[in-house]
Amino acid sequence: GTLRSTESLLRHREVMTRLKYVLVLTFAILGLVLAEERSKRQAIDSDTTVDEEAVDAFTRELCASKGPQEYFRLSTQDCRKVIQCTEVGLESLVCPPSLAFDLELQACNWRDQVKNCDKTVKDRKVAPLTSTKDPLCEGGKLACGDGTCMNREIFCDGKPDCNDFSDENFCDINSDPNRAPFCDKSKCTLPTCFCINEPSDTPGNIHPDDIPQMIMITFDDAINNNNVDLYDHIFSNRQNPNGCDIKATFFVSHKYTNYTAVGELHRRGHEIAVHSISHNTTSSYWSEASVPEWSREMSGSRAILNRFANITDTTVVGVRAPYLRVGGNNQFRMMEEDQFLYDSTIVAPLAEVPLWPYMLYYRMPHQCHGHIQVCPTRPFAIWEMVMNEMDRREDPAHEEPLPGCAMVDSCFSNKPNGDQFYTFLTNNFNRHYTSNRAPMGLFFQSAFVKNNAEVLDALLFWIDEILATYTDVYFVTMTQILYWMQDIIPIQKINNFEPWKDKCAVQGEPYCYAGNNCQLQTQELPGETLRLASCMSCPNKFPWLLDPNGDGLLF
Repeated sequence: GTLRSTESLLRHREVMTRLKYVLVLTFAILGLVLAEERSKRQAIDSDTTVDEEAVDAFTRELCASKGPQEYFRLSTQDCRKVIQCTEVGLESLVCPPSLAFDLELQACNWRDQVKNCDKTVKDRKVAPLTSTKDPLCEGGKLACGDGTCMNREIFCDGKPDCNDFSDENFCDINSDPNRAPFCDKSKCTLPTCFCINEPSDTPGNIHPDDIPQMIMITFDDAINNNNVDLYDHIFSNRQNPNGCDIKATFFVSHKYTNYTAVGELHRRGHEIAVHSISHNTTSSYWSEASVPEWSREMSGSRAILNRFANITDTTVVGVRAPYLRVGGNNQFRMMEEDQFLYDSTIVAPLAEVPLWPYMLYYRMPHQCHGHIQVCPTRPFAIWEMVMNEMDRREDPAHEEPLPGCAMVDSCFSNKPNGDQFYTFLTNNFNRHYTSNRAPMGLFFQSAFVKNNAEVLDALLFWIDEILATYTDVYFVTMTQILYWMQDIIPIQKINNFEPWKDKCAVQGEPYCYAGNNCQLQTQELPGETLRLASCMSCPNKFPWLLDPNGDGLLF
C-alpha cells in the first residue's frame, strides 16, 4: 500500500512555513560576521543600526556564487533551514519537523532520504556544451563539458561516458538532447499511436457525445483472503449496458498474494497486471532502479503470475510502479524490451478537462507531476494509461482550488461518510462525462473500501445508479479501453463491440477451490517462512527476484 503517498508529501509542502525575513535575516547574518571582527562582542540587538551598504556588500558576496532561486544553508546545524537569494534580499525556508531540505533536489524530503545535511550548498555539476555559437563537434556528436566530442546517443542514457560526467548531469525533458518530440498528429495516427496537443483532443476527433464513457476501477497490491470477498461483492451481478459483467484491473504485488484467487479473477474476465515482486518501500529504489532491476521486478512478477495463477494467455501486459514512483527512462526501456503494452503510473495534474491515454513516443502532454518524480524523456512505444487527478472538493463550482489526488484514499484527510463519498464520485464523473469523455479512473487500495462500510455502500449505490441511468457508460479494463481506441466504435454500435464481449458473463466452476498452500523459504529473504497459495504444484523455494519460478537452482 501507499505508506507515504505523493499527495501526503504535497500536503506537507503546502503547509511549509516560509519565513521571509528580508532585512532581519540579512542583519542577523551580517551580525555573525561582524561579531568575529569585533572580538566576539555581544550580539547585535534589535536597536543596533546596521550600515546598509555593508549589508548590501555582504549579501552580494554571499549570493555571487549561487544560482538563480538556489537554496543553500548557512550552517549544518539544522537540516530543515535554508535561505535563498532574491531581488529584495535573503529569504528563509524551514521544512516541517518530519522533513529535511535536500540540496540536490532543492525541495523538502523525508529526513531519512536526505544525504546532504553535512553540506551547505548543492554539488556543482558540469554542463555539456550542447548550445554554443559555433559547433564544436562534427555531425551526430555533442561536446562534453571539457570539450570532448561524443556520440549524441550516449547523452542522458543513464551511463556516464564523459570524464566530467556532464553527459548525465542535465537530463530533464527540456535538456535531454535525445528527448521525445512534440506531438505530431500527421505521423501519430490510430490504431498504432495517439498523442495530445490539446486536452480536449479525442481519439479520431470523434465528438464526445458519440464516445462511451469508460470507467476503469483498479485495485493495487496483494490479492488474498483479506479482500477477495470484497471483490466478489463489488463485481458480481452487475452488468454493463451490453449485458456483460462489469470488469476491473488488478495490479498485483507478489508477497502475501493468493494465486488461486488471482486465477479466479482472471477466469472471470478481470485484467491482471503487475505491481512488482518486492514492493520495495524505499521510494528512491524505483526512481533509480536500472533496467535489469526493473525487469526482475516486473517481468519476474509476470512469470510468477503465469506459473502460479495459471495465466498463460499473454494478457499480463500492464505495469504500475509501487507508490506511483515513476522510473524514468529505465522503466520504459525495460517495458519495451520485455514487451509490456502499457504503464499506469504517471499522474496528470487536476484540470478542467482530463486527458485520454497517450503514446509515450511523443512528449507527455502535461508536466512531470508529483514530488521528486523521474518521468521518461526519450520516446518509447508504450501506452500511458494516465492517472488523471481527481477533484477532492465537495462543491468545485464555488470552492477555492485545491490540489488534486490520484489514489482515492489520498483524496480525504479524514474518513469520509457515505454522502461525502457519493458526492466525490458524482463530481468527478460529471467532469469526465460532460467534457471529452476521457476514461475515468477510480484507483483504490482495498482497505480503504473494506474498512469503511459507508464508503462501500456509497460506491455500490453509485455504480448501480450509473448503470441504471446511463446506457453509454461502461466499467471496463485498461486493455479494453485500448482496444476501443484502436478500433473506434460509436456508442450507437458499442453493444456489438467484440473485445468488450470477451468473457462476457463467465459461469461454471473455478479452476480449483482450495489448491495447494505451500510453506516455503528462500535465501533471498533469510529467516522468513512464507505461504504460497496456488492451484499449481508447490515450487522448491518461495519465488523471488532472482528465482521467480521458485526452482531453487541458483543457490
